[in-house]
Amino acid sequence: MSDEQEGYAAEPAPRHTPAPCPEGPHGAEHVDWDALRAKAIELMERAYAPYSNFPVGVAGIVDDGRVVAGCNVENAAYGVGLCAECGMVSELHATGGGKLIAVSCVGADGQPLMPCGRCRQLLWENGGPSCLLMTPEGVLPMSEVLPQAFGPDNLDLVRDHPA
Repeated sequence: MSDEQEGYAAEPAPRHTPAPCPEGPHGAEHVDWDALRAKAIELMERAYAPYSNFPVGVAGIVDDGRVVAGCNVENAAYGVGLCAECGMVSELHATGGGKLIAVSCVGADGQPLMPCGRCRQLLWENGGPSCLLMTPEGVLPMSEVLPQAFGPDNLDLVRDHPA
């Protein structure tokens, strides 16, 4: 059976070409936060959360204008459940990569929800310090959500200066 018959593209998704995008806190006015939240709510309604009954949805804008999204998926082996941000980051890379510039995460009530620590790290890795996050306190850059973050630059230090 060919890849196309299995539902997979024969070729990998093309890498994206970044479009001009809002960077840093001054770009928040260029984000349609209502539309991003609506997409997050749509995905939250698709979450698989039979154990916690805590559905989560998330949506993000990529630097080329794409919108990527995800929902949490629980598992009877609790530790292997996936947060909504994991699904969003998977879609980001499966559809060509890029950099997240704005993210909205919501809980069952449709209101902004702070990502857990692991997911803040995912957002840092895939959006960087200027990625904007809608929080219960308003829009904040990741540099304020995850100050003094660990990232690829820390790994470069070890590569550049081995013990």
